[in-house]
Amino acid sequence: MKDFARGLFSWIRAFAIAIVIGVIINNTLITSAIVVSASMESTIMTNSRVMGLRVAYVFRDPDRFDIILFEPPDGNVSMPFVKRIIGLPNETVTIIDGNVFINDSTVPLYEFYLREPASGNYGPFVVPEDSFFVMGDNRNRSNDSRHWINSFVSRDEIIGRLYFEFFPTPQLLG
Repeated sequence: MKDFARGLFSWIRAFAIAIVIGVIINNTLITSAIVVSASMESTIMTNSRVMGLRVAYVFRDPDRFDIILFEPPDGNVSMPFVKRIIGLPNETVTIIDGNVFINDSTVPLYEFYLREPASGNYGPFVVPEDSFFVMGDNRNRSNDSRHWINSFVSRDEIIGRLYFEFFPTPQLLG
């Protein structure tokens, strides 16, 4: 009976250590989320599970086209948002007939990942220092920087950069 108790205790201890390590890793190194809206389709479909790195921006700055997980804007939703970075700090973003123009460019941003041609005119938006202008890939169905009271995601609101969809179809995000 002592051997059984000792073996059981050993398994319980190993299980508890694994849980503690998992919680520490999930709260410091990696992040995961469920995408609950259609705003990133067809890059990331509704109800997909995604994973990324919380530490992605420790040694480098966020870049245009990175897909990020961040705190919800305007405090109106409890779940983190997933969007693509379009405008960088100190840039001016203008949207004309659905085409995105950065600063005074006469050539629209090339966005191969869009689900369908976007529509609408927005801006200009001048992105503050340490902030980003973000949009969903499904532009016509995305609640993003174009529509928020505070149009920008500050660097400290970014939870992490997303790299991988692991359910239902494993794929790299980029």
